[in-house]
Amino acid sequence: MSEQPPIETPSASQTILVVDDELALTKLCKRILEEAGFTVLHADGSSDALKLCTQHEGPIDLLLTDLVLPPPGFQLASSTNQFPHVHGHELAIRAVRIRKDLRVILMSGNVEQELAGYGIRRGLLPFLPKPFEPKVLVSLVRQTLHAPAPSVENLTEKPPGLVRPSDEWVG
Repeated sequence: MSEQPPIETPSASQTILVVDDELALTKLCKRILEEAGFTVLHADGSSDALKLCTQHEGPIDLLLTDLVLPPPGFQLASSTNQFPHVHGHELAIRAVRIRKDLRVILMSGNVEQELAGYGIRRGLLPFLPKPFEPKVLVSLVRQTLHAPAPSVENLTEKPPGLVRPSDEWVG
């Protein structure tokens, strides 16, 4: 009888925050990641995610967020709103400011257009194109958790000549 190699499982302290405006995708990611042994928090949008990053007492090790997070009831932003509605890349920047050791994975269904539209260079953050296979999601999450956390400076670096669309909305 041959022995099976042990399955690599994350420690109980590894918590993933999933943010997507599509409830079905959020539930799918939650199920896949929980089956892989992770603790999963979820937020309906960037505002809720920023509240969780600020108020959650336990660890949040990784943010998995959609790049495009449309706000409910679109309005221009107010600088006084502590938890504004922002797109996924801006959410990543703000979340890393709140939680310095946070790793980030962006996901989207329209990779090149959306990255370029927000002035994001490919390779800046791990990227998960939609649709994806469950094993690809779990593998990328594990790889990202073993990589160094991004710095705010790296996330805010803009290629010359690119103008980003408005980052914030308030609902």
